[in-house]
Formats: sequence, C-alpha cells, structure tokens
Amino acid sequence: MKYYLVVGEASGDLHASHLMAALAKQDPQADFRYFGGDLMASVGGTLVKHYRDIAYMGFVPVLLHLRTIFTSMSFCKEDIVAWGPDVLILVDYPGFNLKIARYIHAHTNIPVYYYISPKIWAWKEFRIKNIKRDVDQLFSILPFEVEFFEKRHQYPIHYVGNPTLDEVYAFRMTYLESRETFLKKNALADKPIIALLAGSRKQEIKDNLPDMVRAASFFPSYQLVLAGAPGIDSAYYEKYIRDTNVRLVFGQTYPLLAYADVALVTSGTATLETALFRVPQIVCYHTPIGKVTAFLKRRVLKVKYISLVNLIAGWEVVRELVADTMTVTQMREELHRILTDERYRSQMLAGYDEVRMRLGNIGAPYEAARLILSYLR
Repeated sequence: MKYYLVVGEASGDLHASHLMAALAKQDPQADFRYFGGDLMASVGGTLVKHYRDIAYMGFVPVLLHLRTIFTSMSFCKEDIVAWGPDVLILVDYPGFNLKIARYIHAHTNIPVYYYISPKIWAWKEFRIKNIKRDVDQLFSILPFEVEFFEKRHQYPIHYVGNPTLDEVYAFRMTYLESRETFLKKNALADKPIIALLAGSRKQEIKDNLPDMVRAASFFPSYQLVLAGAPGIDSAYYEKYIRDTNVRLVFGQTYPLLAYADVALVTSGTATLETALFRVPQIVCYHTPIGKVTAFLKRRVLKVKYISLVNLIAGWEVVRELVADTMTVTQMREELHRILTDERYRSQMLAGYDEVRMRLGNIGAPYEAARLILSYLR
C-alpha cells in the first residue's frame, strides 16, 4: 500500500519512523512518501520536504514565516492528491495537519488517519469539530485521552500505548557503553551530571537555556551537559553557552539521561523520557511576558499541568516552573531540594513508577500499524 505521512517536528520524525518500520514489517509492499525528517528517511521511501522548513513555534516566528508555511501547506495538499496514497497519516503538529486533513477530506476519498492525537484537551478544544469531520481514525499515545475523546466528546479513539516507552526500552536493551566510556568519549569530567534538555526549536532554546545554565551553575560539584537537538547547529548553542562550563553533546540524549543525576527539562516528550530513565527533574518553560502568560494559562488552558509526567500521573510528580514562576532562584532552590532531600527524590521516583504502569505495555508502533492495516484492508 501507499502511505503518505506528514510530520512537523523532531519528535514526530522519531515516532513516525518507528511507525513506518512497523508498517513495512506487516506490509511488504509498503511505499512511503512524506513531509518528515532524517529518521524517516533512514527507513525508506521519498522525503518530499524536511520538517525544518515548517517547524515554527510561537506567535511572532509563525507570523514572520507565514508565507513559507502557506506555500508548504499548498504544496503538501497538491502532492498528496497527485500521488494518490491509500491513506494519509498525520503525526501531531495540529496547526498544520488539521488544515491538511480538512482539504483532503473535502476534495478526495483518501482516508485520513491521525497518529499521536492533537492535544485539544489542553487548549483549542473547539478543534474537536474538525477532527470529527475530517479524521477517519484517531490513534492516541496518552492513556487519559481515551476518556476525554470518548466520554466528553463521543468520538471513539484507539489507545495504542506510548512509543516513547518502546524507544527507551529498545535503547536500554542495546546500550552497552559504560559511564567511563561515555565520559571519556565526550571529554567530560568524572563528576555527577546535571543534564540540560532545552527543547528542540530555536525559540525554546533561546527562551529557556540561558536561565537553565545560570541556575545549574550554582552547583560547582556537578558538571553541566546540554543535549543538542536534531536540526540545531552547534553555532546556535554557542551564543548561549559561550564562556560557561556547559558541554554540548549531539545525538546522545538517551546516553546522557542514562548517566545523569538530575535534569532541567522543557515541557514535551523529554519530560516523559527523563521519567522513564528515572532521572529526577524540574520542568522549566519560559514564556515572554511571564505574568500575562501565567494569567492566560489559568484562564485558557483546560489542564492543571503542562508536563506529560504530571498529566499521566494525575498529580504533581515533578515541579513545573512555567512563565512567571520560571526564575533562576526557583530553579536553583528546586535543584538544591532534589539533590539534598532523599525523601523528596524517592517520592518523585515512586511517581515515575506510577506513570510507567499507566502507560501499559510496549509495542505502540506495532499496535498502531496493525490497526491501520486492519482498517485499510
């Protein structure tokens, strides 16, 4: 069968690549074409456009690149119709993908499937109308979404498990590098590690990394190691870590988490990855005009938490410092508490165990692929 996938960011590239691999195992005739990234390209098929060309975040960056985004969107619609796939599989990135879904649903008979459902439970709940109208099958990777979509909106979905669980499990089963080798390979000192995971987009890095570095620098007995994001050049990081003791490593986020003692993490999949590696963490997410954003968060967002860890658990397993609460002082105080209060650390790790249990079994990409094929056939 012919599969057309649309991805808009690094995490989508990762998850889509595993879904493609699972589809290829179950469908030997699988032919892929996609808006995606390097990981998807490594599986095979035709990369039409890289997600870097459309991955803009925040009001101002999106506004500045509207022409590029609209041009890419028009091209994507035309390319899907011209290729005529058996199914269109959209992966997260709702601002772009729901518009693609609307067009394809209105102008073709191509079924529209959505893998990693839009997070409308957080905000823009009105998008449920678009989903009901334009999406034929919705595949969820977060267990609490089932109740939201099915009970609140009477829209049936499929919880297939969480692919991050698969990715961390696969890494742990194959990673043989010792801590000594990891440190030596990256010219790191033999000191405990504070990991910095500052996001995958330039705007996130710009907003979060400087204060994360300042807060972590108060602990001289620890070394600071920054996980470089795919698609971000080292020169971009240099602007923020020049004249600091931060070491930058690329393509080694999981090895870094395997040996980190504590982490400062922006919201997103990285918070869940950090939890699955059982690394105590602080969720840090700066936004411009912090007090205004904090006000809007209380009035606009439909959920109490922003991190996947807390959302899945249903209680505050990890501290979230967001908008006006993300200050160097608060990050420093929370780091000190994690590093010195054993009871506090143990409570957080127990919360991680609860999250792991709620996620269920491994095998999310294979279950999603099985369901996709069963519906198509």
